[in-house]
Amino acid sequence: MRSIDTGLLLGLASLLSTSCAQTAPDHPEDAVVLGALLPFSGSESAVGRNLEQAMLLAVEDLNAAGGLDGEPFDLRSRDSHSSAERGFQQLLELLYTDQVAYLIGPEESDIAREIAPDVRGLDVFHMLPGYAAPTVRRNEAKGGWMRLAPSPYDVGCALAKYAIDEGIETVNSLAARDDYNASVSSSFTTNFAALEGRVLPSVTFTSGEPTYTNMIESAFASHADRTLLAAYPATASIIVTEWTVSGRPGTWFLGPALRGEVLLANIPTGSLDGYLGVSPSLSLRGECRVMEGAEASLDCTTGNAAAFIDHFSRRWGDEAPLPAAHFYYDGVVLIAMGLAYAQAKGREMPLSGHALQRVISELNSPDNEAASWRDLSSAMARLRAGIPLRYVGAAAEYEFDSYGANQHHSMQGWTIHGDAFVDLAPISLTCRVGQ
Repeated sequence: MRSIDTGLLLGLASLLSTSCAQTAPDHPEDAVVLGALLPFSGSESAVGRNLEQAMLLAVEDLNAAGGLDGEPFDLRSRDSHSSAERGFQQLLELLYTDQVAYLIGPEESDIAREIAPDVRGLDVFHMLPGYAAPTVRRNEAKGGWMRLAPSPYDVGCALAKYAIDEGIETVNSLAARDDYNASVSSSFTTNFAALEGRVLPSVTFTSGEPTYTNMIESAFASHADRTLLAAYPATASIIVTEWTVSGRPGTWFLGPALRGEVLLANIPTGSLDGYLGVSPSLSLRGECRVMEGAEASLDCTTGNAAAFIDHFSRRWGDEAPLPAAHFYYDGVVLIAMGLAYAQAKGREMPLSGHALQRVISELNSPDNEAASWRDLSSAMARLRAGIPLRYVGAAAEYEFDSYGANQHHSMQGWTIHGDAFVDLAPISLTCRVGQ
């Protein structure tokens, strides 16, 4: 999922260094410890607790399925404080003080890149479920990285195809300078140009400014048919409000980080009605079919995602998971499945990061039989018996490239009506330029 520069109330501050989810379990002794870094406080705090709840749910489900041959899994969370400096120090604590061998997160891409030499040097495993996670484009002899969510390139591809399908001839962007939103903007304009659209001058800004009036005026001075707003919700809500006051010049495309209730709660009702956005699709490949006569047109059902939403909500007092929470749940399960299979094959525990990456990649070959998150008891039992299984998760059916990045085939289109997001048709990913 993405980093979000908005805040929600997060419970007792005294719990932030370990766990911020309600009714989190005590840490069992002799457990297989997974370390997580999440933003429980600071400007990006809106997502931290929800993502941790997804991982805690996965731990509960795995332990109910027998754990790692009877040994329980445990999650040890630390707070990034939405700060690169403080977050990096917390990652170091996880690696050197807590000595975790399996790391999940952070949401902040710059922290994830900064810790890469330590991951390599210690040969630990680093699972990256978040939207804004850095790309994994390296093969290393030590350390292991896996990225679960679609890349900024995938987002840009889908937005560009949407623009062409809508008959749009010119585009530009108003984009935050952070790595993720800047990459989404660049990928969008690159793919749009490759599809023979015309790209007009774009505008960038630094989040945290008191006003964005001048940036808005500059972005719409180009008179593009559509302007991509690539930002996190707190900043975007200020921009949309100022844009509304100025008379709503031009029209928007909406970046994936903007699909969140926090945005809708902080903009004038109806101000973004009808504007199009894209986010990672939560439909499984098996739930999608290509419509006859239109190669890029998909029809997808959402039964798997709906089942996980119900499972999550039952556990956490009717609270719904953020879309990124599906990927965080899957990140925990993928680690557990890899360890269970490796142990069955006689591998010594804890498994090195490099070895675990290879095991997870091999398990998720399309040639292996599928195992669903809905029946982890059966899946873990069969893995403990040495039977290779690929994972059909809460967010996706997983298949990894040689670098450890999950391969995606579609993105979810959506729009806004009043105070609600409305799903549109998914978009197939067939772009290849600039990768």
